[in-house]
Amino acid sequence: MYNELYIYSIRKGTWTKVDIPGPPPRRCAHQAVVVPQGGGQLWIFGGEFASPDGEQFYHYKDLWVLHLATKTWEQIRSTGGPSGRSGHRMVAWKRQLILFGGFHESTRDYIYYSDVYTFSLDTFLWSKLSPSGPGPTPRSGCLMAVTPQGSIAIYGGYSKQRVKKDVDKGTQHSDMFLLKPEDGGEDKWTWTRVNPSGVKPTVRSGFSVAVAPNHQILVFGGVCDEEEEEHLEGSFFNDLYIYDAAKSRWFAAQLKGPKSEKKRRRRGKADDPEGATEEETGGTSAPEPLEVIKEVVSEDGTVITIKQVLTPSGLGVQPPPKADDSASEASSTGQEPCPRSSAMLAVKHGLLYVYGGMFEAGDRQVTLSDLYCLDLHKMEEWKTLVEMDPKSQEWLEESDSEEDSSSDEEGAEGGDEDQEEDSSEDSAEEGADPQHPEVAHGEQYEEYLSRTEQHWLKLARNHVGPDAKEKKVLRVAQAMAKACFDDAVPDIAQAKH
Repeated sequence: MYNELYIYSIRKGTWTKVDIPGPPPRRCAHQAVVVPQGGGQLWIFGGEFASPDGEQFYHYKDLWVLHLATKTWEQIRSTGGPSGRSGHRMVAWKRQLILFGGFHESTRDYIYYSDVYTFSLDTFLWSKLSPSGPGPTPRSGCLMAVTPQGSIAIYGGYSKQRVKKDVDKGTQHSDMFLLKPEDGGEDKWTWTRVNPSGVKPTVRSGFSVAVAPNHQILVFGGVCDEEEEEHLEGSFFNDLYIYDAAKSRWFAAQLKGPKSEKKRRRRGKADDPEGATEEETGGTSAPEPLEVIKEVVSEDGTVITIKQVLTPSGLGVQPPPKADDSASEASSTGQEPCPRSSAMLAVKHGLLYVYGGMFEAGDRQVTLSDLYCLDLHKMEEWKTLVEMDPKSQEWLEESDSEEDSSSDEEGAEGGDEDQEEDSSEDSAEEGADPQHPEVAHGEQYEEYLSRTEQHWLKLARNHVGPDAKEKKVLRVAQAMAKACFDDAVPDIAQAKH
């Protein structure tokens, strides 16, 4: 788990890590929304933490803001907000943040949500909405986007329910709803179910969402899980769908291919019949499915093969280049992102950016770090900005967890103090020390760890040695911080009395 902040410069084409003191604790499956207030702000709510060995797992319910103008983090404390969760969705609507759904899971049980909360960017207060009308069933990982008409669209998502002891059944939703504000106040809303026309996305979850400059909603990739008892297999996607809220219609995006290639082909075929269509002059009258194979070699030498069969009607597929194509033309053809779920999507200056995500190859889970862009005005081809780096892959297996599961590890950061979570935090070899950072009155463990983490990481590196794995260092640092915190809390409580 990370709490690192990176910025990608479109002009320079480079990633930069930005170190700002006091960031939110490490997490994933949170939500982040950018608003223009205060010179630009990045708001983050919730998410989950899990230790690599799976022993510790919990959900956050904290709210943070990154002030982009001053590059400072601030935790916003406001009561009455959503419970701890991950997989929820959050959007900016006028001068509010609106949050929907998500799930909470513990070792004993799990629950999915369909509740709606608003957070005022003026008053910094949470409010729970009670929309009228039948709304979506509880779910996580759905589409949530603001339409040009001022409504909020909810589409798809995932939930599961227990059908018998130790057996759960997952549901991938494909229904769609609009959350509309009623006349006479922004605190009154209505749910309306809609059934858009057009070419709808096939059933999936884990897709990514962005809004285009013309307010059309873009949906990319995802995974369709085929569940059998004690067996789960996922089919991953890299297609792009567009939802036009004004027409309430879905479209499957089709790429046109580079213009220079089409012009060259037309010039090179003097015997083409007059008025022939682009498809007819595309090189082959009935193009065969194209099989794209990419191989990723992990550090341990294992070769992961990504095999993808692309049909002629698929997104971004062009006929194979002819022998006289230039190298630049050949290299820019068919470079679309490989199938994936949980990628990041963003639109800037009319360009759609796709970063990272994950896919599964057999029993292995591959996390991606590649970056692509697509010009939404031209819709010609994907361009690769950062290629996938096989050396960046770190395979986490049982042997890794066993190797690091020594008595001086464990500890985690940032749980909700009012939620019961199962944890097995062991004591560190080093306890509280007068030279360690003091615990402030009323400070929770996650706040303390976030504030002092660099101190504990430095101590941990000295303790375990320079050759230790980074996650081993992190675990020891967390255990040291927890021991110091636990020792200090009773003293603080006694001092109050």
